[in-house]
Amino acid sequence: MSLDAVTLAVLKGRLEQIADEMDATLYRSAFNPIIAEARDACHGLYHAESGATLVQGTKGLPIFVGAMSFAVQAVIRRVQAGAGLEPGDTFIFNDPYEGGTHLNDFRLVRPVFRSGKLFCWLASVGHWLDIGGNVPGNYNPRATESHQEGVRFPPVKLMRAGVMQQDILDILAANSRVPQSNWGDLNGQLNALDLGERRLLELLDDTGDAVVDAAFGALADRAAALMQAEVEALPDGHYAFEDYLDNDGVVDERLVIALDMTVQGGRMTLDFSRSSGACLGPINISYATSVAACYVALKHAFPDVPANAGVLRPIDFVIPESSLLAVGPPRPVAGYTETILRLIGVIFGALGKAVPERATAAPFGTINALSLSGQKQDGTRWVMFSFFGGGLGGNPESDGLHHANNPISTATIPPAEIMEAAYPVMFTQWALRPDSGGAGLHRGGVGAVYEIEALSPGTTEVALLGERGRYAPFGVAGGGEGALNRFAWQDGEGWQTPPMASKIVGVKLQRGQRLRLESPGGGGWGDPAQRNKEAVARDLRLGFITPEVAKREYGYEA
Repeated sequence: MSLDAVTLAVLKGRLEQIADEMDATLYRSAFNPIIAEARDACHGLYHAESGATLVQGTKGLPIFVGAMSFAVQAVIRRVQAGAGLEPGDTFIFNDPYEGGTHLNDFRLVRPVFRSGKLFCWLASVGHWLDIGGNVPGNYNPRATESHQEGVRFPPVKLMRAGVMQQDILDILAANSRVPQSNWGDLNGQLNALDLGERRLLELLDDTGDAVVDAAFGALADRAAALMQAEVEALPDGHYAFEDYLDNDGVVDERLVIALDMTVQGGRMTLDFSRSSGACLGPINISYATSVAACYVALKHAFPDVPANAGVLRPIDFVIPESSLLAVGPPRPVAGYTETILRLIGVIFGALGKAVPERATAAPFGTINALSLSGQKQDGTRWVMFSFFGGGLGGNPESDGLHHANNPISTATIPPAEIMEAAYPVMFTQWALRPDSGGAGLHRGGVGAVYEIEALSPGTTEVALLGERGRYAPFGVAGGGEGALNRFAWQDGEGWQTPPMASKIVGVKLQRGQRLRLESPGGGGWGDPAQRNKEAVARDLRLGFITPEVAKREYGYEA
């Protein structure tokens, strides 16, 4: 069936609205701030047979867009293996090797039937606060296997023909320090799926199944054609780029994320064969997560391309099974965010070599996954998890943004007021970090300084899984590097720092003691000597740089 452009545009908007409403439903009903405030979640519609992404919401976390199609494929395989499928079924799982990311991200997948036939799948994913493991919040920087990170659920039926399976709920509750929080998030996801199913059935009743099915195919074809055109516009050639991770949290040696990008004949090959092998610590990622990260990078580079599976048709991937970018169980993967940030960065770097006029300096490149936990006076546990902002890289048109989020997400940094209201902590400092952005014609954005005081009457346990403590965000076209990541905490002997720079577990704060996190800035773009002196004076006046940096990097004296 052929659809005219107007009809296709109307259907595209209505389908995206379904996913957007699902997102909004979960954000408004989730119990934990990482979903409710930070929006670490995603919803979409997926192909009945292939599991390919058909439609994605505009507010969901981009890294989930690519990964969720692998999750739906895992459910399809489970059905084909004998699990069976009928209306009202809903699968739940968090297996990081079957759909990507890490154990905190719980996926719910539901079939939509029409006239007794499977029409498509709806899926929801959200980051739950805690699912067992050695470290509250599950970001265990010392994990050497996934069993030390939390409990792993394969795809199982949470609902059978619309009937909730209480035994699954009991297992979920028994394996979390904060079961009430997880219960609220689960119900938010179920409600999002309910709403999405109603909205989709309304659309099908209005327009007919064949019309919507034709729109799915046309939208994917158009996305593929647009990406094909973008690739064809790049100069043919081979472009290599690499960057580094501080360590894996267990062995104090750097790890390489290397890309050889080939553009030839209208196709792009992303070859990561030169990257480091699978590591002991928790910064491995699955193949699905690697592909999803590539998708995010390409969407940043070519923002006009629609968000569906057609985007990847002109792209070939070479990701060896032996590398840290394609691991299987039980390799630990809790710190996947740090690795995908570096993976996205090397794609930006390689594209920058292909089209230097579009090169962008590196962003701060770490989420600084910080977990604090303790016990309330009534004996129940509390777990606070958060991620933090930093500076983005300078680019050919402007300075980098200050205190922004990483390119893996559209999530917002949880507000201090929300965190203080929910947990026994106080933010004693939340400020921009001077001199943290790389110098350049277009300066990198500056990072931030966060200082948190423990208010719990008992011990507050702290764990950090971060990066960029040893390898700074790179500049391009002559721009300078951003500042390194820094973390410190107080104990009875003063301020201490992590031996492995950006990762630590087992820190214990007493009431009144503080921790301090100083996030990196972005790299600079272009020769600092060419920066407008009025811009330097403004940076100095606003506190983005100090007089010492103004003189050293820009030759400017007030």
